[in-house]
Amino acid sequence: MGLFSKLFKKKPKNEKYDLGLHKSRETLKTLKDVLDKTSVIDDNLFDSLEDIFISADIGLETVIYFINELKKEVLNKNITSPHLLSEIIVDKMFDIYLKNEVVSVDLKVSAKKPTVYLFIGVNGTGKTTSIAKIGYKLKEEGNKVLLVAADTFRAGAIEQLSVWASKAKIDIYTKPQQTDPSSVIYDSLLHAIKEKYDYVLIDTAGRLQTKVNLMAELNKMYRSIKKVLPDEPSETLLVIDATTGQNGINQASSFNEAASVTGIILTKLDGTAKGGIVLAIRHLYNIPIKMVGLGEKIDDLVYFDIEDYIYGLFKEFF
Repeated sequence: MGLFSKLFKKKPKNEKYDLGLHKSRETLKTLKDVLDKTSVIDDNLFDSLEDIFISADIGLETVIYFINELKKEVLNKNITSPHLLSEIIVDKMFDIYLKNEVVSVDLKVSAKKPTVYLFIGVNGTGKTTSIAKIGYKLKEEGNKVLLVAADTFRAGAIEQLSVWASKAKIDIYTKPQQTDPSSVIYDSLLHAIKEKYDYVLIDTAGRLQTKVNLMAELNKMYRSIKKVLPDEPSETLLVIDATTGQNGINQASSFNEAASVTGIILTKLDGTAKGGIVLAIRHLYNIPIKMVGLGEKIDDLVYFDIEDYIYGLFKEFF
């Protein structure tokens, strides 16, 4: 039995993953049926597995890699029973995410205050609500937190963040709509230093642009931050909607080319999404998933746990 398979005997730390991965688990029920009903390991079986994993939003490139790894394992260990593949599949998924290294989900904290987190991502991903939820979490830990409304061009963006800031009872820095976002960032950081904030969380524009324009805009924001705080931002967090599947993977590609993305916040993993996108993003871009949204409540954004995630996918196998 593989390392992770043994962990199925333990109770998950966060049972919200059960609900969040419901749709993926429904898709993967087919996998269990195929393995139970197949008598031999052959190309037809691998083709069926490939189709199932693609339907779970794992992504074609990652699925091809994964199937090749399974084939190697079958050859190396001379496995002939399809039933034995279930544990190997679980362990290989675990390997794809960890890549033989320690993957930290903790958000980095600067030695010198304030710590700055820059949030990027397209409109509609849940970026603004994620900022507020992380701000709330930090405030509840006893920190002084400032939200910065630097998405100044989208109608209603400043108001939306202001509403969330009010709900979470967190301070917010705003300027009038159409103000240059980089100037908002620059002035907000001077304000944060003066008022001795522990954390500054910056909301940015989420328009779908060309990679060239996206890169230019983000570079300008980085320069504004570094003029005031040369070692910041401590994190550049890309917010992706888990329900978007392949489109979410494409967004990770575009933003990763345009910015130094340090982690992913995966929203709407609340039962309507297929969770395979987690493995695809980690495999293709080597970016860790830092947090996942498992509900609508302000405390439903939680640190990602690979053990609970894979348990949520495969708990019915064991």
